[in-house]
Amino acid sequence: MKTTTIGNTGVALSSLGLGTVPLAGFGGDCTYDQAEKVVLAAYESGIRYFDAAPMYGSGLAELRLGQIVRENRLRDSITLSTKVGRLLKPKSRLNAALAEPEVAIQWKGAPPLIQEYDYSYDGVMRSFEDSCQRFGLDSFEILYIHDIGRVTHDESANSRYWQQLRMGGLKALDELRRSGAAKAIGIGVNETAAVLEMAGEFNLDCCLLAGRYSLLNHGALTDFFPEMQKRHIAVIAAGVFNSGILGGGATGMTRTFEYMEAPPEIIERVMRIESICRHYDVALPQAAVQFVYAHPAVSCVLQGCKSTAEVQQNGAAIQQPTPAAMWQELAEAGLIPAHAPRPVFAQ
Repeated sequence: MKTTTIGNTGVALSSLGLGTVPLAGFGGDCTYDQAEKVVLAAYESGIRYFDAAPMYGSGLAELRLGQIVRENRLRDSITLSTKVGRLLKPKSRLNAALAEPEVAIQWKGAPPLIQEYDYSYDGVMRSFEDSCQRFGLDSFEILYIHDIGRVTHDESANSRYWQQLRMGGLKALDELRRSGAAKAIGIGVNETAAVLEMAGEFNLDCCLLAGRYSLLNHGALTDFFPEMQKRHIAVIAAGVFNSGILGGGATGMTRTFEYMEAPPEIIERVMRIESICRHYDVALPQAAVQFVYAHPAVSCVLQGCKSTAEVQQNGAAIQQPTPAAMWQELAEAGLIPAHAPRPVFAQ
C-alpha cells in the first residue's frame, strides 16, 4: 500500500488503516482470537496503521490491540494511535454530570466501567497513562483529542469542555508531543467545525474525521479540505460508508445513514450511484473508498473490520483500478461534484 508521512513528524500512514471498534464488541461478540486474526490479516495485507480509543469497549480495544502487537512483535513496524478526553471509572466513582450515557452504545464483553469526559490537564495526562497501561506501551505515534464539539455535547457542556481544554488540556498535549510520548497530535471527531476551532488555537498535525466526506457528503470540499491543506494538517478519513448504506447498498441489510434509518432521498441517491457502478462492474464499497482517498488532503482511510474477509475486501477496494468513465458519468449525473478529485489510477 501507498505510505505517506504526517508533516515533519516522521509518522507514517498506510493508505488504509484498521479501526478497532468492531474488535471491541460493537454490534456483537468478538473473541480475542478473532481480533488477533483480523489484526494479523491486516498486517499481512500491508496495513501499518492501527487505531483504538478508551471508548471502544470501555478499554477492550486497547487491551486487545496492545496484547496482539506485543505478542506478535509488530510494534517497531506499525503506527499506533489512541485518544484522550474520556476516563474509565467504576460506577461507584462516577460523576454523573460528566458521564457519557450508558445506553449510547452497547459493547459486548466490555468491562463494567463508566466513561467520564475530562479534557483538563490532569484528565488528558491520566487518560494517556491509562492507555499506556492497557496497551502495555509507553508511547504512541498519534494521540487524538476525542469527541469534543457540538455534535457530541450540548452547548453548555461543550463550552465547559473547551474551557478545560484551553486551560490545561492543550498544555498537556503539547508536553506529550515535546517529550516524544506522542509524535503527532490530532483531533478525532464527527464534525469539521471542531477541527477548525482547535486548529485556530493549537498546532495540529492531523485530524481523524468520520463521515464528513463521502459519496453522499461533499461538504468538506469547499472550505474544510483547502484549510487543512493550507495548515498542513493530514486528514485520516473514517466513516466512508456513512455508517452503513454505502457498504451494503440500497437493498442491503444495513441501510443506515448517519447511524439512523436512511431516508427515502438517500436510498434513491444510493440506487442511482449503484446503477452506474454496476454498469462498470465496480462494487459500491470500492467506489466509496476510492472516492474519499482520491482527495489529496486525505492521507489515509480508516476502516473497522470484524473478519479476515472484510480485511481482504477493504484492501482490494482501495487498490483495484476503477474506470475513469465511471467517475465522469457519476459527475455528469450530478451524483458527485464535477470538481471533486478522482482516483489518479483510474483506467
